[in-house]
Formats: sequence, structure tokens, C-alpha cells
Amino acid sequence: MANRAVDLIITYRVVKLLVTPFERQEAFKYGIIDKDGNVLKKYKTLQTTNEKNAYTILHRFVFNLKRILKRVGLGGRLGSFAVALALLLRENKEYEQHKVLLESTIISYLKETNQYENLLNEQGEVKTSYEQEPVMTCFGIDIYEKDGELFSEDKYEKL
Repeated sequence: MANRAVDLIITYRVVKLLVTPFERQEAFKYGIIDKDGNVLKKYKTLQTTNEKNAYTILHRFVFNLKRILKRVGLGGRLGSFAVALALLLRENKEYEQHKVLLESTIISYLKETNQYENLLNEQGEVKTSYEQEPVMTCFGIDIYEKDGELFSEDKYEKL
């Protein structure tokens, strides 16, 4: 049971880091990354504890993931949310039963921080009929699989 609690906390941190713009990350404030998440200072060169805490292995993982998602057209935060959740659910089927709880917790957080409306407004127009059925829906965004990769509906539309 304790492992699940730790997993949920880590999942929350990953999702929170995923949707926080690079400019609002502590690593950006310390000049470790730029506005696009590109590394300006290697971890080995960081001097202070604050700098090291702002650029941990978890941060590096999420920043790399954010840059990859942006390259494949999922730079928007809602698309990032959806794909992150879909990857989590795909990786460990035990989380499937917690999908609604995870989505509602994230949406509640976004509403409390007044980010929810902005997030919804950044999504563009999306085609509504496709050749295949989505593998799942996260945050109201259909997730499709092609060649073993997951795509949000807006990226899948462009394939």
C-alpha cells in the first residue's frame, strides 16, 4: 500500500512538472534551462543546493519528455496531460482503476490555480472521425496508437 502512495505522489509531481511552463520552473529561474527547456548548465557544474534541488533526475526526465512531446506536436499542456496519463495507464494496468481519480485531482488542481480555462482554450480544432477507434480517452482527449506509439487526437489527425 505504501508503494502505491509513493507512486501516486511521484505521478502527481511528474504531471505537475509536465504542465508547468519552462519559464515557471525553478531551473529556469536559476539559469539552468532556457525558455524552451534546453540545458544551459550541466548538472555537474551546479554549485548550490538550491540549484541541485531545482534540477534533479526527475526534473531532467520530465524536461526531456516535455521537449519530445513538443516535437511530436503535443506541446500544449492538455495534450501533455493526456499522453502522460495514457502512458502511465498503458505501462501499469493497475492504475486504470484510478484513472477517474487522477483526472479529477488534476482538474481540481488546475481549477484551484486558475489554469483550467487557459488550458482548455489552448487546444485547437480537432477532426472528429478517424479510421480507427481510440485506445483510451484522457481528459476528454482521444488517444490513438499507431506503430506502438501513442498520439493525442490532434497529432493523430496530422499523420
